[in-house]
Amino acid sequence: MLRFLSILMLFSGLLGQSLPTHAQSGAQEPRVGESGQPLPRLISLAASKAFMRSGPGRQYPILWVYERTQLPLEVIDEHRAWRQVRDHEGTTGWMHVSLLSSRRTAMIIGTTRKLYDDPSPASATRLLADAGVIGEVKSCEGIWCQLDIDGTEGWIERRYLWGVYEREIID
Repeated sequence: MLRFLSILMLFSGLLGQSLPTHAQSGAQEPRVGESGQPLPRLISLAASKAFMRSGPGRQYPILWVYERTQLPLEVIDEHRAWRQVRDHEGTTGWMHVSLLSSRRTAMIIGTTRKLYDDPSPASATRLLADAGVIGEVKSCEGIWCQLDIDGTEGWIERRYLWGVYEREIID
């Protein structure tokens, strides 16, 4: 059977046919955490001050102190009431679930970006947002996501955001 799969993969590559994304990247099938929620998943910081610790408990040393509510984070593991999270810079550590929210936010990355009236660069510019600005994700379809930044909604290409997955659909 293993030989058959190897031959199939060889022919698939030769014929230009693609394997499923998780097979191409070596990624694992989606996991489910202790909470019953999928891993990984995106969330945001609910607290105005939050400690990231080196392990899942208050006895572990504090690695970072976050003072930015709504910061998007990625949950990569769970242990009881603790979530191992990753931030936009790749820093990982553990936070208590009471500090986190399921509210979806995204951060502008790179440089100043335009948000448009409609999901098209041909539409009017509604807002200019600097790198680091955070907005609430209202929806994502195709390459576009709609953000609400301080009460102003606009569309931006998802490639300019940290806090949404590449092919994720959000209604």
